Amino acid sequence: MSRRVARELVLHMVFAHDYNGATPQELLRALGDEQRFAALAEESPVYKKMPPEEQRDYITRATTGVIEHIPELDAYIEKYSVAWSVGRITRISKAILRLCMYELLYLGIPVGASVNEALELAKKYDSTESAGFINGILGAFVSKELNK
Repeated sequence: MSRRVARELVLHMVFAHDYNGATPQELLRALGDEQRFAALAEESPVYKKMPPEEQRDYITRATTGVIEHIPELDAYIEKYSVAWSVGRITRISKAILRLCMYELLYLGIPVGASVNEALELAKKYDSTESAGFINGILGAFVSKELNK
């Protein structure tokens, strides 16, 4: 399993949390249950194969971290989404932004890799227009918060 697929699994969990309020522990339970994980394969090909240990660590840290830091991450989204409130941004775009910002702030993922993956996720799960919107927010965020 590639980091891209692991990142996509995290996105699914962050989105699910935003949708139904599930805890990180509830969301991560499928990682320890091969039958439950395999049952999700009908929904998305990212569930075809259980993640290896090194990806499980990333998935666990990223899912838990994003959910624990939602207020902080949403403050950044609000700050850099000119003329848009967080409430007007689609749930999937918020989940993508939260994940990318968390990776950059706390996981040490290189900027180019994380932003590129965020844009690919936006194109896959939202739209080309949302990818442009996400790119603008992340560009401002990186410029102002990471390049101090």
